[in-house]
Amino acid sequence: MRIDKYLWCIRFYKTRSIATEACKKGHVKIHGDNVKPSKMVFSGENITVRKDQINYQIQVLDLPTSRLGAKLVDLYRKDITPPEEFEKLELLKYSKDFYRKRGTGRPTKKDRRDIDDFQEDDED
Repeated sequence: MRIDKYLWCIRFYKTRSIATEACKKGHVKIHGDNVKPSKMVFSGENITVRKDQINYQIQVLDLPTSRLGAKLVDLYRKDITPPEEFEKLELLKYSKDFYRKRGTGRPTKKDRRDIDDFQEDDED
């Protein structure tokens, strides 16, 4: 089975064209090597996929015949992503919260609501 079709079948990407584009951009690797969308996948291979700034590591357990329901995905793949990758994402979220500098423009709607909630707490 092709790598782009496999990633689509196990619901890693919403459409097959998005999976193909990810392969072309070098976000998908098998055993550390960039792959083309037409690369064949076999059972037992390790796939690394960079998505949302996380390097997911997937082990292929079996090849599905078609796109699967969400409950059946774990029969065909094993997620071996180390927990440190998810911790990096959490740190990135916290760093973005404090990134906005004073005087860089108008506050967003969320910023305004946070300010209002903060001021209401001080009045009580």
